[in-house]
Amino acid sequence: MLLPRAGVPALTCHDRAPHTQWVGTYSGCMDDRSEVREFLMSRRARVEPEQVGLPRGTDRRVPGLRRGEVAALAGVSVEYYARLERGAIGGASTAVLDGLARALLMDDAEREHLHRIAKRVETGSRPRRSEKPTKVWQPSPSVRWFLDSMDTAAGLIGNGRTDLLAWNALGRALMDEMITTATTSPPNFARFIFLEPVARRFYPDWDAWAGVNVAQLRTEAGRNPHDKALHDLVGELSTRSDHFRTLWGRHDVWHHESGIKRYHHHLVGDIELHYNGLDLVGEPGVQLTVLTAEPGSPDHEALQLLGVASARTAASPVALRATLHAERHTS
Repeated sequence: MLLPRAGVPALTCHDRAPHTQWVGTYSGCMDDRSEVREFLMSRRARVEPEQVGLPRGTDRRVPGLRRGEVAALAGVSVEYYARLERGAIGGASTAVLDGLARALLMDDAEREHLHRIAKRVETGSRPRRSEKPTKVWQPSPSVRWFLDSMDTAAGLIGNGRTDLLAWNALGRALMDEMITTATTSPPNFARFIFLEPVARRFYPDWDAWAGVNVAQLRTEAGRNPHDKALHDLVGELSTRSDHFRTLWGRHDVWHHESGIKRYHHHLVGDIELHYNGLDLVGEPGVQLTVLTAEPGSPDHEALQLLGVASARTAASPVALRATLHAERHTS
């Protein structure tokens, strides 16, 4: 339930275009050879010569490394690297790919992405995308029971398209505004972040998490490039958000594992939670995220207050806010 918030300024979203401007799918977003080319070029552009022990010199006209420098660091010829960067990466050995990853200072997510798209170029597989709607994953009863048993942590289950597929009571309370404002089922983090003005208040580190969200989608595109629902999502956001389109062009990838997320919740204010992403065995692409706070900390108190809110959703907004205010100042 969305509650009225005193003192919260009105928000506008300059990225958001009218929904009627979105038509069709973004069919060109996941071409394998183009992906290889743009991914390698973007990684090369971000590595400064000093980072790999090379002199900058005085005649460097472009950001990052030259092709010849990457080739030397990776132990291949300049001509061969140029072919690889043009997308002709099929048949490149594991040693060559790992050499490129080291030369371009790739992290584990980037290295895995490079191997994945190289494999696709090599096999040349082009499964025809089905026009049938993608089947939405549903939690089994045992998964539902497990989620509901978590009464001191927020539990969220999502997929690589950043759909929010299931949640427990605290997860529902935490993501209240995203779930309530969702225009699709299931709710989607990317649509919320880029199309809902309230997201910029909800995520104090909005710029960082917008980048992470797009990197998650890019990772999923490498893992499942023929997913029609993913194509449609990227197409919609690329049409409706200039910022999304810019971030998509960076070709960043990311693994959702663990860290800290900061929120500004409309009921309890600022809250900082530790998260861990746990893959569900036997459910490809589906991950449980558990968000917790140190026991006894103000963030833990705020999380428990959210539990109070979730247990009293039938209460009127005014009564619920008054109750939360009283409990927070007497605990």
